[in-house]
Amino acid sequence: MKQKKLLKKLRRIVLAIILIFITYEAYMHQVLGGGSDGSPSIHALCPYGALESLYTLFSSGTFIQKIFSGTVVLFIISVILALIFRRSFCGLICPFGALQEFFALLGKKLFGKQLIIPKSIDKPLRLLKYGVLLLTAGAAWYTAGLWMSPYDPWAAYAHLLEGISAVIEEFPLGFALLIITIIGSILYDRFFCKYLCPMGAFLAIVSKISPNKIKRNEHTCINCDICTEACPMNIEVAQLKEINSSECINCQLCTLSCPKNGALEIKFSKKLLTPLTFIVLSLTLYFGGILLANTAGLYNVLPQPVAEGETISTEELKGYMTLEDVAKYTGTSLEELYEILNLPGNIPPATKMKEVKNYVPDFEVSTARELLQQAGKK
Repeated sequence: MKQKKLLKKLRRIVLAIILIFITYEAYMHQVLGGGSDGSPSIHALCPYGALESLYTLFSSGTFIQKIFSGTVVLFIISVILALIFRRSFCGLICPFGALQEFFALLGKKLFGKQLIIPKSIDKPLRLLKYGVLLLTAGAAWYTAGLWMSPYDPWAAYAHLLEGISAVIEEFPLGFALLIITIIGSILYDRFFCKYLCPMGAFLAIVSKISPNKIKRNEHTCINCDICTEACPMNIEVAQLKEINSSECINCQLCTLSCPKNGALEIKFSKKLLTPLTFIVLSLTLYFGGILLANTAGLYNVLPQPVAEGETISTEELKGYMTLEDVAKYTGTSLEELYEILNLPGNIPPATKMKEVKNYVPDFEVSTARELLQQAGKK
């Protein structure tokens, strides 16, 4: 039992490291921007972005904005992981899942236990995430863009260090959903995972054909219900012979909480795996896949640098680019750029596009793109 407690702590340490790393990358993206010498956006580091970009990738051979080859690599590895070890990405790797889990731990400290939504309400609510999957992926394919970004609580979280007012302005609904997710996780655990996560819905579908499952040995089980209480997805583990629900995120908290050896067994086809082996294999497959792709030059989460003298389309202009960059990349003089964008001359050329609103409150990067297009800067 001591080994299980240690492994449970190590699992949460791994989740904390992943969450801290992604949070740091999100902060650096705000500081450095997402250029070739910057830091990747939260979208580039989320495998779901590749699913949103699939239609554009197959129809025109291009990615939607903020999505790169590395995002596709993350998506492919996540699918392979789901085919082999079900939704272990959700339970062992996902940083947004980690955020919810840590708030759930806070909730348990504050209230002593977590609430459970009645089955009559819970069951239909869990179907919502499949609707979110269809809506967000379909809209992204139709618009050829990250349509869901303003409504994305994870994107709102990634911009929190810009300040609450900036987040509310750019991600009003996303911020509201983030607050709902945090409160829901404190009270009910893994709130977004259960009801709203489109990536979780997609992996749930894929994981249906995985040979991996958890089996409960009825002869060894002492019917203490600790496994059911430990499950963040509220699966009634103690009442089942085989845990193969699509809701299972393979976090292994049930097996690591079980006081009786052999009562819960992790099976891969006919082979028996220990929780330690399962967790190590899952993490190795995911991060080892990233390492191999990176070594092969396939893992890229930043745009290619713009060559000297080369111009880019106005659609490729980003908020982290300075006015000086925009002038250079569009083949426009600074004087002409200020005139096209209706900007006062007192704005320093080194000002980033997204910071122009500090001088012109109603300035938007999207509007700047439209004005440049109208001026013939394609």
